[in-house]
Amino acid sequence: MYVKVSMDGAPYLRKIDLRVYNNYPELLKALEAMFKCTIGVYSEREGYSGSDNAPTYEDKDGDWMLVGDVPWNMFVTSCRRLRIMKESEAKGLGCL
Repeated sequence: MYVKVSMDGAPYLRKIDLRVYNNYPELLKALEAMFKCTIGVYSEREGYSGSDNAPTYEDKDGDWMLVGDVPWNMFVTSCRRLRIMKESEAKGLGCL
């Protein structure tokens, strides 16, 4: 299950296989290393804190959601692409 990954302001895209990761923390750590950025810590109440970046994904219905909003297995089957947005642009998604 390869999906495209982009980051606002980065001049390149990546592709990753979501099946390589077992959970959200593993995925987020890999994205931080890939784009040399900090994503922060997710909480259901506050979204992502500790960073100006918020990881989002497009699901199979074309809706953009925060990474972490649904259980991991559901995310892996519904994710079509990932985008690391500036937190200010992610307002209105989930808790941000």
